[in-house]
Amino acid sequence: MKVFINGIGNISPQETWDNSKFLEEVISSDDNRLLCVEPVYKEYISPIKLRRMSKIIKRGIASALIALKDANVENPGAIITGTGWGCWADTEKFLLAMIDQGEEQLAPTAFMQSTHNTVSGQIAITIKCHNYNSTYVHRGVSFERSLQDGMMLCVEGNTNVLVGGFDECTDNFFAMLGRVGSWKKNPISSLELFNDNQQGTIGGEASIAFIIDSNKGENSYASIDAMTTFYKPESNYAVTQKVLSFLKSNGLSVSDIDVIVTGNNGDSLSDEVYNLVLQEFPEAAHTGFKHLCGQFDTSTAFGTWLAAKMLKTQSIPSVVKLNDVNKAPSKVLVVNHQNKENYSLQILSKC
Repeated sequence: MKVFINGIGNISPQETWDNSKFLEEVISSDDNRLLCVEPVYKEYISPIKLRRMSKIIKRGIASALIALKDANVENPGAIITGTGWGCWADTEKFLLAMIDQGEEQLAPTAFMQSTHNTVSGQIAITIKCHNYNSTYVHRGVSFERSLQDGMMLCVEGNTNVLVGGFDECTDNFFAMLGRVGSWKKNPISSLELFNDNQQGTIGGEASIAFIIDSNKGENSYASIDAMTTFYKPESNYAVTQKVLSFLKSNGLSVSDIDVIVTGNNGDSLSDEVYNLVLQEFPEAAHTGFKHLCGQFDTSTAFGTWLAAKMLKTQSIPSVVKLNDVNKAPSKVLVVNHQNKENYSLQILSKC
């Protein structure tokens, strides 16, 4: 199921919406949370419509429009998104209004915009797309499910499929996960994430869209050659065996991988599995990305973006390096997991 990434739109805690740049300047945070750097939305969406949109809807529409423009596509063959928690800010707004107003005289807008498929629907309304439209809500593999669906559609003959992942980190959401120990107890600089020995990680958010197609475009970033997911492996060792088996099933060996992108997030329990996998690739360049975007359910999309940009530019930004190996990438392996339950693997190649 090989497909090509022909367009990208990435709104994240870094200035990634400008596809002409690639992490030349890095934005950090020292409060255990990385929040999106917002573009000027009126460049993409009518100011009149913007007034009624929450941030996540603005981001979803804008990232989709950026990806479509990047791929020189007006209307996609399908719109498929993945999200772990959906439009959390609108959900909060509606539920808090229920409490404050005793469940009476509630404004319907926040409720209508709180559903998980709001972003996909709003993208379709904005660009007048009447094709296949779906949203996957599978927590740590939500983006992977949208990508798998998109890849299958491409194999079936659909063209210019828009796939993406989005999640947001509101104050209440951040506090809620903080109570169950998700974040580091003592705030650190995000750029020191991999050097901190505390348990926990940092929060994050993003809205990332890709235009994929079974045919290569004029300015394709990379090809996604294969991907897979698996659930709750028996041990960390079992994960390494899954990775090696995945490579073998695609006719590859460890030596074929030039760069490996892992979801290291600074949590000692979470990172131990990544560190074991990395030991299998001593000759590859090791890279990480969650110090740039934080931890969220669809963060794999940021790892896919990083892999695609490295293959397109034939460079590895110093800020993502975890070792001293430096080479022009031809094949990249992306490994990510959420809470050591949901795992995903991707192989991307230079076009």
